[in-house]
Amino acid sequence: MAENVNQNASAVVEHLRAWNSKAVEEVIEFHGETTIVVHHTLLRSVALECRDALQFNLLSDATCVDRYPVEPRFELQYHLTSIPNRTKIRLRTRVPGDQPNVDSLVPVWLGAGWLEREIFDLMGINFNDHPDLRRILLPDDWKGHPLRKDYPVEGFRDIPATYLPGLKK
Repeated sequence: MAENVNQNASAVVEHLRAWNSKAVEEVIEFHGETTIVVHHTLLRSVALECRDALQFNLLSDATCVDRYPVEPRFELQYHLTSIPNRTKIRLRTRVPGDQPNVDSLVPVWLGAGWLEREIFDLMGINFNDHPDLRRILLPDDWKGHPLRKDYPVEGFRDIPATYLPGLKK
């Protein structure tokens, strides 16, 4: 089964390279999984091609890694599944820390909305054209993005005590 998945993932890479010679920056094979690295400016168009031409009809997860102090600082990863073709791939894109902006994949997979909101809330990545980009886990007036590596371990000193369970004003 793993051989079949890898063979299908190789066909995905070949298709994307034929579709746009700049679509694939790098291919990473690790433990039988394929990660396709794309430039952040091409993320949405590559995702559309994966959905429409390659039948990747399920976005199962999206996550972000902070590589601080390395630049580009952030890595977004989208886990895709083609149910008809029984193939899984991961799209990865690197986003610079000074302008953490990338096109939202909500127009491609509606389910990206909640995942991108969580990434925005905790990491501070802005998703262009997201229909409802606001905090999802933390209060609206929370300062900063707590999963960034440069976020203060103790938080910011001016956080109201109402956010800290067990503390009284």
